[in-house]
Amino acid sequence: MSLKAFRNFSQIVTLAKSFEKDGRHLQPEDLSIIEQASIVFDSDEIVWVGRDEDLLNEYQSVPSEDFHGKTLLPELVDSHTHLVFGGDRSSEYSMRLNGADYQDIANAGGGILSTMKATNLATHDELFESAVKRIERIYSYGVGTIEIKSGYGLNYEKEKECSLLISKLKDHFKGQVQISNTFMAAHAVPKKYESSNEYINKEVIPLLKELSEFGIIDAVDIFHEEGYFDEVDTQQLFDVASFLNIPVKSHADEFKDNKGAILAAKNHALSTDHLLCTGDDGIKALAGSNTVATLLPGTGFFLGKPQANARAFFDAGVKVAIASDYNPGSCHCDNVLLVASLAAPTYKMNIAELWSAITLNAAHALNLKKQGALVPGLAPRFTIFDTDNLDKITYHWGVNLCIR
Repeated sequence: MSLKAFRNFSQIVTLAKSFEKDGRHLQPEDLSIIEQASIVFDSDEIVWVGRDEDLLNEYQSVPSEDFHGKTLLPELVDSHTHLVFGGDRSSEYSMRLNGADYQDIANAGGGILSTMKATNLATHDELFESAVKRIERIYSYGVGTIEIKSGYGLNYEKEKECSLLISKLKDHFKGQVQISNTFMAAHAVPKKYESSNEYINKEVIPLLKELSEFGIIDAVDIFHEEGYFDEVDTQQLFDVASFLNIPVKSHADEFKDNKGAILAAKNHALSTDHLLCTGDDGIKALAGSNTVATLLPGTGFFLGKPQANARAFFDAGVKVAIASDYNPGSCHCDNVLLVASLAAPTYKMNIAELWSAITLNAAHALNLKKQGALVPGLAPRFTIFDTDNLDKITYHWGVNLCIR
């Protein structure tokens, strides 16, 4: 394949040391920043990165672009979104600010079941077009890889439609945005079922088996929480996914420590997410595994609730990612860089932990091991910012400095 050179960046933030350390126990110097730097790549992989003055003779004549005054980073990754949905729940946010709790909102016809109703009423084209607009906006922030979960259909036919729609989005954005299709029919239990296990066996598992024949599902997720799906449901779904050779993920320990992190680590899950209530035993289990702990600070900010004990995860050597959790009810914020920047002081993260959480570790949460750092051999997936150094990106909260 033909080579291309991007030259004269003020900084290239390679994350080389973070990559070597598997995204764990990171120090600020693990950003591995190269000043006055250039990068050479083809469509498949990075072949050279270093100071521009050290560019090898064999690459001097490669077609190039000049990026003086710009900063290059590994591509931003949002590894947890629910962006395929119908309806609008903006009024709920105002209700919450005015003192309403979850039950008040549900009694007024809101909550996840209202999204379920609106999603089922929406046509395929309406869902597709709204999702395209959301993805285009997220891409404008510098996010080039996005995970999208199903889970607002909550019946066989609509969940099937949503998974196929995510696959269609994947094709639509091919070559621009990389989309990971996560099957999450086990997001809540429809009212017509007497138990979660009945829903799992009558709809979730049969649909997963059907969709697996299309080869479109990248991972399977489940809301492992009291009042939703218990350990038996979760293990059963994990077992079926394992038999189908599909990786698993979970939402866990959000409302109480139900040992969801331990179960996820035991089952070699790609990630387990939320983790606001995970105990020391769960953190220890994750530290001894390759399962990524995906923290979702935007949800706590949006709902006015406590945050996860992030420092405990970092200090134990857990591989930590941060994602937006963009959804219509509990976090209607689609900017993962903004969310991570806001969370950094509360989480007491150093700068390498912050950036690895939304690049390297977030990619690993999606089983994408060939990206997340700018080192030879990895894929040339990166984001360019219109600033001469990294510090200005995280300092300017909410200012979109991305140019490519």
